[in-house]
Amino acid sequence: MPDSPNFDIKRVAILFAGGPAPAANAVISTAAFSFLEEGAQVFGIKHGYSRLAEYTAAGPLQEGTDYIRFTHDTLTNARCSRGIMIGTARTNPGKHVSAPEHLKDPELVAPLRRVYEGLCSLEVDALISIGGDDTLKTANKIKMFQDNLPEGARRFPVIHLPKTIDNDYSGIDFTFGFFTAVETLAEEIRNLNYDAAAGRAYFLCEAMGRSAGWLAYGAAIAGEASMVLSVEDITGSLAEEEVVNAETGATRKVMAMDRVIDKMVDMMLAREREGRQYGTIVVAEGMAEFLPSKYLEGVSRDDHGHINIASIHLSSMMSGMLAQRYTDRTGKTRKVNGLQMGYEARCAPPHAYDVMLGSQLGVGAYRALVEEKLNGVMVSVSGQFNLHYVPFEELVDPKTLVTKVRFIETKSDFHRLARFLETCVDS
Repeated sequence: MPDSPNFDIKRVAILFAGGPAPAANAVISTAAFSFLEEGAQVFGIKHGYSRLAEYTAAGPLQEGTDYIRFTHDTLTNARCSRGIMIGTARTNPGKHVSAPEHLKDPELVAPLRRVYEGLCSLEVDALISIGGDDTLKTANKIKMFQDNLPEGARRFPVIHLPKTIDNDYSGIDFTFGFFTAVETLAEEIRNLNYDAAAGRAYFLCEAMGRSAGWLAYGAAIAGEASMVLSVEDITGSLAEEEVVNAETGATRKVMAMDRVIDKMVDMMLAREREGRQYGTIVVAEGMAEFLPSKYLEGVSRDDHGHINIASIHLSSMMSGMLAQRYTDRTGKTRKVNGLQMGYEARCAPPHAYDVMLGSQLGVGAYRALVEEKLNGVMVSVSGQFNLHYVPFEELVDPKTLVTKVRFIETKSDFHRLARFLETCVDS
């Protein structure tokens, strides 16, 4: 067998991992269709890496249970459908590999080897990975694992397609599903605006977005929220340093909780001066990562090392603090309702833009493998749906194997748009 990956693509595996996103089936079906049209067999690996990571122990992969074979019939009307036709999971076979040297350790790479062997059992000539930044990290590790195989070992190229409703991906302007998710949450916010006006109350909405504020900002702008705050805003007077190790003096940036809450109260009072005793506030769930340590005691972490944000109930916590601070400052009461938003957006009916974007990414996987004969690249789209192929090395730190998050630039016009449209608060 050749030492370089095989680009005579006759059998392709498509795998989706991580949280759902609208237009997932547009990506999957167009990638599958592109290869079926060329006479290749296309396997849809079911539920991410969950079964592959257990390959040798659990025995051979079973068609129908562990994977499906795509046909033109299975792809009929799939492009605009909801959900994920091959399912998903958050299993992370590369969780023990956090440096290039770990790829030399048989114990640390054992889950990656099982994934590799499982795919080899299907005799695939390529892997198309669809997922968020954690899935990109895994795709990179599978590619690097193969780079370290002995001479003559089977190798297949790995292509990654970026997915996240959070839109915090480096290497692409917008990810598929983002605009559908924004519109879904914006519609909720618009409904809440009327509810808040009727009862002279406030809603504090926690939007998904672990690392950056794209979804929170988009939903706030489109939903006409009164204020939006995200991780990018935890700076200056809204941030402070907390000592995490007394011996070394190590610190971490945390929210200055009193000042964050006071900023919200300032907005409420500004609206009252305009005769409006109601409103909605949107915060990104990722702000929970900046909570002082006393709020994070006992919070669990997942396979990727992330804290369990959903268990913190940031919106409930902050809404209680906000109501109390408003009373302290005014002597009056104002009902503040906290609620979490996001899950309802992940499988919403995809908008046309996301279907088109997702379709181009799916076709891009075909073009990367067959026309460009690439390996270890992420497919990207810009301008008039022009395709680009970004090497993994430009997206993943070569020492830590961690991906680079794309934050909202606080001086960008997108950030300024939200500030311009929300209730003005005198600094």
